[in-house]
Amino acid sequence: MVDDLPSFIASLTRVRVSAGAIVRDLSGRILIVHPTYKSDWEIPGGCIEPGESPAAACGRELLEELALPSRRVDRMLCVDWVPPAPPWDGALGFVFDGGRLTPAEITQIRLPAGELDGYAFIAPSEVDDILIPRLARRVRAALAALESRSAPNYLESGCPSQIVGAAALQAGMVASVGRTLP
Repeated sequence: MVDDLPSFIASLTRVRVSAGAIVRDLSGRILIVHPTYKSDWEIPGGCIEPGESPAAACGRELLEELALPSRRVDRMLCVDWVPPAPPWDGALGFVFDGGRLTPAEITQIRLPAGELDGYAFIAPSEVDDILIPRLARRVRAALAALESRSAPNYLESGCPSQIVGAAALQAGMVASVGRTLP
């Protein structure tokens, strides 16, 4: 039993959570967006708000960023653990299937002034050339889950993670998930 529940809760690890979507056109190209506040391209999405689920955040972000109402984002493709990199805390990045856009829907995309200044559709073969490495790996894993209709992928920094059993952890053989001590 915890004597001081508020202090215990305050001591727990906290992480940022984001949600994005793989949105494609009818030929299978991936929609990417360009934020005004940085030089890198991203997939549509953003941070969740207090009390919001990752799927709800993804739907909200698609509406806010692209003016795409009623996008079904209930199929999760991957979740990616991003370790802390000060000043940033660790994060969990969820990626959902945002469906396919028709040419008529693409013409209705409206970017929010001051947040996004461009969008493009890129071939899956171009992700490594255009997106930062961690996001490119995440997008490739999400596409693999999407195309194979497989279970969602669990990633760490965009790479598939080896889930380590409790016995190895108890034996002190593992420093952290996926890394074995010499």
